[in-house]
Amino acid sequence: MTLPATDRSGAAADTLKGGPRRRLRRRSVRTGGRGLGRGVPPALLVPALIGVAFLVVPLIALLVRAPWHGLPAQLTSAEVWQALRLSLVCATAATAVSLVLGVPLAWLLARVEFPGRGLVRALVTLPLVLPPVVGGVALLMALGRNGIVGRSLDSWFGITLPFTTTGVVVAEAFVAMPFLVISVEGTLRAADPRFEEAAATLGASRFTAFRRVTLPLIAPGIAAGAVLAWARALGEFGATITFAGNFPGRTQTMPLAVYLALQSDPEAAIALSLVLLAVSVAVLAGLRDRWMTAGG
Repeated sequence: MTLPATDRSGAAADTLKGGPRRRLRRRSVRTGGRGLGRGVPPALLVPALIGVAFLVVPLIALLVRAPWHGLPAQLTSAEVWQALRLSLVCATAATAVSLVLGVPLAWLLARVEFPGRGLVRALVTLPLVLPPVVGGVALLMALGRNGIVGRSLDSWFGITLPFTTTGVVVAEAFVAMPFLVISVEGTLRAADPRFEEAAATLGASRFTAFRRVTLPLIAPGIAAGAVLAWARALGEFGATITFAGNFPGRTQTMPLAVYLALQSDPEAAIALSLVLLAVSVAVLAGLRDRWMTAGG
């Protein structure tokens, strides 16, 4: 059926201008604006404001009570610097361990069908909800001198993990790796597997396809997961103090130093807390673009 000239010109104009779809989108935007203009119901506004205050007021109190005049001296003291350096080194090492082990694990959970995959995923993500102290006790039972694995490490190789700097890295990786696995697995599930299949049809092995095709595709997810894992490792307390102890210069990270300083030197505790707060804000700012992209 041939459209009249006027209809054809109108259809062409709709095509050039975005057509009825764009008009519908503009209409929906205007409708949404009128809905917002009616006001927020008090039953939603009051709890929302209380929630904001509940989360923000403690942070404001930390900034207000901070000893700004003596902050440089607090942050340059030997004890604080030791804790800061140890925290940065151990968190970075724990993130490296999480990358080496977590990325293949996330690929396995996202791409391979095998019996019990749901159970494996639940066990892998269990440290997210497990109390950190319980995680530290579990690490002691597994990797301690009398643990089911630690006994063999000690007798066969002379390796002792508890109450050492390596033990700090192990404890932090235990609680931080699930963040990386969840982020990378979600990115893998969102990525189109047809690119890997096309590489396989061209003769690439599965590992080559993973290295040359999959990794570039999921690089943003790996970066986001690594940042989250690093931040989680930096702030770990319960598993670290249970499995590695609290020895200055060897296992005393910044959260442990905050806990210890709060009993004897509150100003030093506040100074260390400000450092951790600044790191957390930097992490959120760095991931904001990714979250906004995912939301879009």
